[in-house]
This record gives sequence, structure tokens and C-alpha cells, in this order.
Amino acid sequence: MNNIRQEQIKEMIEIRKVVTIRQLQEAFPNVSLMTIHRDLDALVSSGSIVKFRGGAKSVRHAGDPEFNERMRENNPGKQAIARKALELIQPNTALFLDASTTNLALAKALPDINLNIFTTGPSIALELCRLQNPVVTLCCGTINRKNLALSGQNTLEMLDNINIDLAFIGVSGCSLDAGFTCGTEGDMLVKRKVIHKARRSVLACTKDKLNYLMPYTFARLEDVDYFISDEPMPEAFSQAAKAAGVILL
Repeated sequence: MNNIRQEQIKEMIEIRKVVTIRQLQEAFPNVSLMTIHRDLDALVSSGSIVKFRGGAKSVRHAGDPEFNERMRENNPGKQAIARKALELIQPNTALFLDASTTNLALAKALPDINLNIFTTGPSIALELCRLQNPVVTLCCGTINRKNLALSGQNTLEMLDNINIDLAFIGVSGCSLDAGFTCGTEGDMLVKRKVIHKARRSVLACTKDKLNYLMPYTFARLEDVDYFISDEPMPEAFSQAAKAAGVILL
């Protein structure tokens, strides 16, 4: 029976790519939490999965998709989010844009006004060079060749010395259970730091990321001020956001 259940767990992880312990408990209600952890440990030993705190992921699912792959995903949705985000931006303020492709769409839509813009996305910094008025600062750090994002200790130390009026943060996965998630520890630490530093923070997420789970949670609804999506979110999510004081756009 153990082998059958472990194969079922393995198949579930392969299909979903990432699962939480709670999801496994719901899928196997007659099995104790300790047994689920033993099953996961057995799958780790066989090289089938990678276990992390609170869940597990497929060995073939290592973080976020390639940058070029993300560039092809739901561009109309990202453009819709960018149009909504522009409503929040005022001249003579300091913005932060993380390295998400949603923020690249925002950079392409920004008007040529006086702004101080900080970013961990080299592609975003290059896009902003078309504008004459914003002061653009590319944060230092180690570049992830896969997602073209800067992170690391140097990035975090630089962010300590930056004052941010409005931060725009991309989301790789979103659920009421796990919160807002991303694919690497480095990105998670940067996003958390920026949300803590910013006077106001805005999470941007296309609706197709809802209930998609990545390994690292960097925020929950109560941590942010605005949530922008390309389409209306389900009622349960909207009610939870209202309860947390989050403005949905």
C-alpha cells in the first residue's frame, strides 16, 4: 500500500509541479501527517522529488520558467495590468520594479515623466533607457541567467539604503493557502525586503497564476496594499483581500 500511495503522491507532484503538505493531507485524508512526511522522504531518497518546508516539488521543476518562455505567456493580460498600474504612478516619486515580465510590460507603457526608478531587472533598465526624464538605477547583485533577475546579499544591502514610494512586485503563483509565491530563494528575499521598505506595495498577477504554486512564499494579502490582475478574481479571493485591507484593481 505504501508503494501505491507513494506513486500516487509522485504522480500528483509531477502533474502539479509543486504541492503543499496541506494539499497532500486533503488528497489522502486517511493518512497521518507523519506518514505523508515518511512518503515524501522515501520519494526524496529515490530522487523522484525535492522536499522543502511546507511541501514538495518535482525534480524537473526548478524554479521559474526561462525568461524567454515567460515573455510568451499571456502578454495581453500583462498589458492590461500595466494600464491599471499606470493609474497609481505620480510624477516625482520613487518606484521599484522587480524583474518580472509583467513589470517589463509596465516599463514599456510608462510615460516620460520625472521619476526615480529602481529595478532588479536588467531588461527593464534597458527598456527604460528610451525615456529621458526618469532617473533609472539598476540594483547591484548576482544575475540569475534563467530569469534575468538580480539578487543576493549585495542586492539586499543596496535595498537597505533605498527609499521607495511605490513598489511593483510580480507574482509567479498565488493562492489563499500559500500566499504569493516565487521560484527561487534569492527572488523571495528581494521581494520580501522591498515590500518591507516600500511605503506602498503593489502585487501584479494574471488570473492564470491563481492556485499555481511555487516553492517560496514571499508575502500574503495582509502584507501588501494593492493587488492588480487582468481579470476579476474569484469571490473568495476578493473577500479575503477586502478583509486584509487590500485594494483590488
